[in-house]
Amino acid sequence: MESTFSSPAEAALQREAGVLGPRTPLADLDRVYELERVVGFVRDLGCHRVALQFPDQLLGDARAVAARLEETTGSKMFILGDTAYGSCCVDVLGAEQAGAQALVHFGPACLSPPARPLPVTFVFGHRSVTLELCAKAFETQNPDPTAPVVLLSEPACAHALEALATRLRPRYLDLLVSRPALPLPEGSLDSEPETVERFGRRFPLAPGRHLEEYGAFYVGDSEASSDSDLEPDLSRLLLGWAPGQPFFSCCPDTGRTRDESARAGRLRARRHYLVERARDAHVVGLLAGTLGVAQHREALAHLRKLTRASGKRSYVLALGRPTPAKLANFPEVDVFVLLACPLGTLAPQPSGGFFRPILGPCELEAACNPAWPPAGLAPHLTHYVDLLPGSPFHVPLPPPESELWDTPDVSLISGELRLPAAWKLSGDPVCSSALNPRPQLELAESSPAASFLTSRSWQGLEPRLGQTPVTDAITGRRGIAIAYEDEGNS
Repeated sequence: MESTFSSPAEAALQREAGVLGPRTPLADLDRVYELERVVGFVRDLGCHRVALQFPDQLLGDARAVAARLEETTGSKMFILGDTAYGSCCVDVLGAEQAGAQALVHFGPACLSPPARPLPVTFVFGHRSVTLELCAKAFETQNPDPTAPVVLLSEPACAHALEALATRLRPRYLDLLVSRPALPLPEGSLDSEPETVERFGRRFPLAPGRHLEEYGAFYVGDSEASSDSDLEPDLSRLLLGWAPGQPFFSCCPDTGRTRDESARAGRLRARRHYLVERARDAHVVGLLAGTLGVAQHREALAHLRKLTRASGKRSYVLALGRPTPAKLANFPEVDVFVLLACPLGTLAPQPSGGFFRPILGPCELEAACNPAWPPAGLAPHLTHYVDLLPGSPFHVPLPPPESELWDTPDVSLISGELRLPAAWKLSGDPVCSSALNPRPQLELAESSPAASFLTSRSWQGLEPRLGQTPVTDAITGRRGIAIAYEDEGNS
């Protein structure tokens, strides 16, 4: 019975955290992990307890890196390798549990500001870049020396962008180099006042110039990557870049280039489909995909207001990393919205697939806000902070008496007419009259989720308030659910 309905008990102890990558030779640790810079960071702060955060593929080097840093700095190092959500976000909660005074993040990072202040430094790694091949590929794809182009890269190749730009600048007149949007020291100001920060990068634009005027040349990714396993960082760029501008990616090892316009079109088409699914949905599940990124509470309140304004019901679910098995427990939910960092929202889905689509906050905003510009005119935003008040991309909801709420719409999926959903703001921020119990425990106002519940053969335990006699508490079963002590070995 144990092998039929569940995994063996020892499987939990033998399960690996993830696929470990090849270990780095000890002689290359200082170069790959920039240990000299990390040591300077720890000594400048005078920290005695430091947290080291590694993604699953780098955990094989974690012990050697921690031992090297402890020997050099004399500080205590704690390895964080079991993040509850995405490994690209700074695990401030794990660092606080270890009593750490600072944190060093290794591997790809979304560079989202943490919810709580903590000194953090990032080590992206060093992927080898063949400058000659990449420069030749750039010249082949950009024959016009006056065309404006931005140099982009994956985080591990960011160290080579300035050297690549040095080779190209004698010929190309309007060449822009992006750099990672690392957190600035407290109290310091950016030396370039015209710098624009988007996609986790900073772009030093000249006065009067806009990022939408530039094409892109991306150094990174691999030649064999497909749409299903596309890196979240590249997906974020393809979705948010101006559709009319060229976008090329270049493999840093071989110099082979790829025109990304086709993949960008497929990604945008997929997002338009998700917007239509969100418009057809009656029940929305809001997945709390992060607790360590700043303003996640404000974003959650904003999404709940959006769903309520459009006549939909929303339920907040905190499940950690979403998996098909977890979300299958909520069949009444039509679509799920993952409130996470930009890379976590665009992370590739597991091969099994989900039985309901998972959207980003931008798709829900486009589906529920009638004042949002139509497809093709509105930018695709990958970070929920851009949707909140105070952002230049924020579009406030129209007032309840606006004609925008009365505009009928036709579903592009089912072909049915969507009735306008009028909304009235009440004093209760959620829905005070959603469930109003009567003496017979009937619902005064039903919801799609409640209607789905009534169709189930099992609807949960009956309350029977006041009808169950009071008895003394007795000792229940002991052990774990897979093998209670009174069950023996059967």
